[in-house]
Amino acid sequence: MPQEITTIGLEALAQRFERFARRECQVSPLYERLSFGIAQDPELLALAAYTQPGQPVPNLFLAAVHFLLLQGSQHPLAAYYPSLCPATSLAADAYPSFRSFCLKHREKILELISTRLVQTNEVRRCACLLPAFALVSALGHGRPLALVEVGASAGLNLLWDHFGYEYGTGRQYGDPRSPVQIGCTLRGHRRPPLPGALPPVATRLGIDLRPIDVCDPDAALWLRALVWPDEGGRAALLQQALRVAQQHPPRLLAGNVLEQLPAALATVPADETLCVFHTHTMNQLSAEARASLAALLKEGAVARDLYRISIEWLGQEHPQLECVAFESGVQTESLLAHCGSHGEWLEWLGADGWGMA
Repeated sequence: MPQEITTIGLEALAQRFERFARRECQVSPLYERLSFGIAQDPELLALAAYTQPGQPVPNLFLAAVHFLLLQGSQHPLAAYYPSLCPATSLAADAYPSFRSFCLKHREKILELISTRLVQTNEVRRCACLLPAFALVSALGHGRPLALVEVGASAGLNLLWDHFGYEYGTGRQYGDPRSPVQIGCTLRGHRRPPLPGALPPVATRLGIDLRPIDVCDPDAALWLRALVWPDEGGRAALLQQALRVAQQHPPRLLAGNVLEQLPAALATVPADETLCVFHTHTMNQLSAEARASLAALLKEGAVARDLYRISIEWLGQEHPQLECVAFESGVQTESLLAHCGSHGEWLEWLGADGWGMA
């Protein structure tokens, strides 16, 4: 094994796959079964251990297999993937075929998991970001938003105001003519701030180690592979969002966010409300890198107000939608909501001091 991953114990890796199966795969019976199987399979665990450091191993390993199948690799395993064979029976045990496929395509899988990144661009999370952006807009007195996304992937979430939304309230929000229509279920008794007209956006900028070019078929296929094979609705939504992005490509910077962010923040005009946001990105950064990012944002807020919106899942029961506001030198943190990992539901919590009910 490469030097940087020799310290990954197979027992710890098995626990990661088990945790992934139990916590994240309720909506994917296929990935749940495969993840439990991998957790009991030392040979496949040893293969998965070649994943790049800092990456979520189960997501990347399973995406690599899915990518090869979508590319056209011929194997009986394809019959178990609804993305390739819609009539497949989810009751059948796919693991023996999965294991056979992984051993047969070991070298290709090694190349993918040692060079690719988990860059899932889940546009349904925009339904959770929308009320947070509305809140930031209100705090910024209605000035146009300047959005800077950390870990932007293809930048699809930067185009959130080009999409339409439905929250089960009987009303539509956003663009009703958009090919991207996102449904989100509201939980709990409180209701998020859902504006009749979306806040204006003046600046859109994404930062990513390797931004995804939406016009590159191979890159687009990798994004598709990151969507779980038994979630056809997510895949269809991704394809529609990619088409929107091809028509309205956001500006994306390649590089380490800690190196790129200061200069990026400095380019935002003073008459715009600066909002840095990220979704399910911090799990790929070390604790030191997270602390450095927080310090950079605090430093960037010395000369102007700045808002940080995040959806992250770092050990909590559910992903958390949070806002950190830097206003006139004062830092305020607020937990706004709990939400589904793919934005499928939102439980608005509100908070003291934010003008919420």
